[in-house]
Order: sequence, then C-alpha cells, then structure tokens
Amino acid sequence: MKYYLAIDIGASSGRHIVGWLEDGALKTEEVYRFPNGVAELDGHLTWDVDALTAHVKAGIGKARERFGEIASLSIDTWGVDYVLLRGDEEVRPRYAYRDARTEAVIPLVHEKMPFSALYRRTGIQFQPFNTVYQLCADKRAGRLEGVTDFLMIPEYLLWKLCGVKAHEYTNATTTGLVSVTTGEYDKAIIAALGLPAHLFCPLRQPGTVIGAYEGIRVVLCATHDTGSAVEGIPMESDCPYISSGTWSLLGVKTPKPITDFASESANWSNEGGVGYNRYQKNIMGMWLVNRLRDELCPGKPFGEIVAEAEQSRFAETVDANAAAFLAPERMKGAFDEALSLTPQTVGDYFRCAYRSLALSYRDAIRELEHNTGKTYDRIYIVGGGAKNAFLNRLTEKATGKKVIALPIEATALGNLKIQFKSVGADALGGPLKEN
Repeated sequence: MKYYLAIDIGASSGRHIVGWLEDGALKTEEVYRFPNGVAELDGHLTWDVDALTAHVKAGIGKARERFGEIASLSIDTWGVDYVLLRGDEEVRPRYAYRDARTEAVIPLVHEKMPFSALYRRTGIQFQPFNTVYQLCADKRAGRLEGVTDFLMIPEYLLWKLCGVKAHEYTNATTTGLVSVTTGEYDKAIIAALGLPAHLFCPLRQPGTVIGAYEGIRVVLCATHDTGSAVEGIPMESDCPYISSGTWSLLGVKTPKPITDFASESANWSNEGGVGYNRYQKNIMGMWLVNRLRDELCPGKPFGEIVAEAEQSRFAETVDANAAAFLAPERMKGAFDEALSLTPQTVGDYFRCAYRSLALSYRDAIRELEHNTGKTYDRIYIVGGGAKNAFLNRLTEKATGKKVIALPIEATALGNLKIQFKSVGADALGGPLKEN
C-alpha cells in the first residue's frame, strides 16, 4: 500500500490529509490540523510563514507516525501572496494580501500599463491585492533591492522542504503576470513595470517532481488551492462550481481564456487549470461570516448561528463584494454602515450575510452564462460552505439552479489526484470520491 500526503493550507487553517487507493477507491484520513491567520505588525497585515513551516514539518511527522512510509507529498495554499528571498534569506515582513499597502501604487501601475492592457495580456480580474501590485509596492519601498528570488507561499514551503525553488503554473497565473498566450511570465509587463526580470523563472506544470524531503518525493500539485479544488470535484460534466471557503470562487472550466470586453467589464478572471482554463470570479465568501462570528458570538457553533439566521426575518442585503468588506476594522460596523436599517439580533446579521452571498452567486451565474454563451442547470459547491444547508437553499432559490453540495475536502482530493498521476498510481479511471 502506498500513501500520499496532501498539505492544504487556507487563510484560517491548514490540514494534512493522507490518501491511498484501496480496492479502486480513494481512502483519506486527516492526521494533523493547525490554525492560520494574519497578524498585525507595525500597522500592516502579515503572515507568520515560520509558524507555517513548523506546522508543515510537524504534520509530516504525524503522517509518518500513523502510516509509516509516505510515497510523495505536495502543498497548496491561497494564491497571490509570496516571499522574497536574498539568496536563502527571507525578506521580512511577509505581507498578507488584505494589507492596504498597494493602494497608492495601483494608479502608478496603470499609468505604465492600463488595466485593459493587463487584462488582455493576462486575463486576470482586478483585485487590489494582485501580486503585480504587491511587487510594485515592494519596488517602490526598496524591498526588491538585492532580491534573488520570489516564491509564492506554497512553493516557498516546498523549498523549505526540498531546497528547490520552483514556480508552479496555476499559482503563477494568480499574480496577474502570466501571459494567456504563452503560459509563461509576460516579459512585456515585467519590462514596462521595471520589475527585475531574473525573478520570473520558467513555469512548471502540476505533477512535476521537484525533489525530496527525507526520502519523500516532493511534487507540485496545482499549488493554488482553487486549482486543486476544481481537480477534486467529481463532476458529471463541466458545470459551474463554487469553491466555498474564506473566498467563494465561482467559475467553470473553459478550453481557453476569455478576455473580451464583457469579461473585463464584469471583472472575471482566467486562471490556470490542469489542462484547461478556469474562468472564475472572486466573491467575498465565508470571510464575512467568520468575521461576524468572531465579533458577535465567538465560539458559538455554526449550527446555532445558522438556526438563528433562518429564524430571522431581516430583509435587507449588502453588496458582498464591496471594498468595505475586504479588511474592515470591524465587520459589524461595515454591515451597519452599508445598511439603511440596523440589524437587531445576531441572527439578523447572519441572515443578511448569507442572503447577500446567495445574491452575489446569482449575479455571477448570470454573467457567466452571458459571457460563455451557455446555460447551465446545476452548480457544484465544495469546501466548508458546502456544509451550510441554509446557504445552499438560498443559492438554489436565488440562481434557479440545482445545487449539488459536496461537503468533501475537494482541495486535498485534487492535490492527491495530481500526486497519484505524477508517480504512476493506477485505478484512477473514474472521478475521485472520498471514503
């Protein structure tokens, strides 16, 4: 029996999941879980990647204790963020994407290359935290002086394990610096923005073995977690999906990027998949709910929160994608400011949040069908939000589509699937499903 390890790290937690094939079916077991989150340092939002590295190694140890020999491992995380290196020394701090440091530099970037040109070349939706703006903020602050490498967060963690500095394709596309034509970093953008060309190495595809960690093969999965999540969804056909976590990523597989004016105007993104394009849109997601819970009822089980939301009759909604909700000092205050009526109960706030998300999904589905010229009858939902039956019902009602909620670790499944194929595991004839 061969065992494979998927290390899936999100913005709020990480998990180590061991997978193996038994009688043609995928079996999985979580062996380690740890917290994650942004930390404030000198007025900025940062990641503690030292703690992440320690947890990654601790979880590998737990996997070995439980299963013995591990054939291979891979790591996926959120996109956009990275670590700068001078040789083997990290440049600190390691900023988190919700930090506001890019605000001043965005108009300067667009003076050198208007967003419409960036979009035509990369197909990446505008987000103030896109890597392209973060790197330009670093350049302006002098942080790129003497820098020899930049590694996206999962590739940084893999480097800490195996000593190889790799750039993986699906995650690189989240930077806003990869050409939709060549599938490599776009030299024209890099030159126009005056970024150091030596930082942008050839991209490697998911499934590439890049090294070893204490005898375990280190593989590149789709290191952007949504790329792995889409690989892990057992779809009957290419239908829209929502990867529902801190962010809700709503999209569909397409043969090639769609970078027309309608897509740019509606702010749709084209990110790399495993042999296909992911035409998708970022929606604020469970971030709204998690922050409200932290402020209004810390520790309250989500089952109770959802029950209170169902009992509420609060009728107003907000634009879930408004900039005010990206990183507010207080999420409750952001809701109060956006609403004409003040919610009176905890349930009112959560009902408002859930209904607002469902309406965002509705609007995105309408745009998706318009821009692709296709009509879909169902939506697959995976991730933590798939467990919320109330939100699923609201989504079904708002969109008019059948919701297929799969409360599975889709990201870990996709991570494992890529590893299986990489090292030659068989019995992969059908869609992967958890035990």
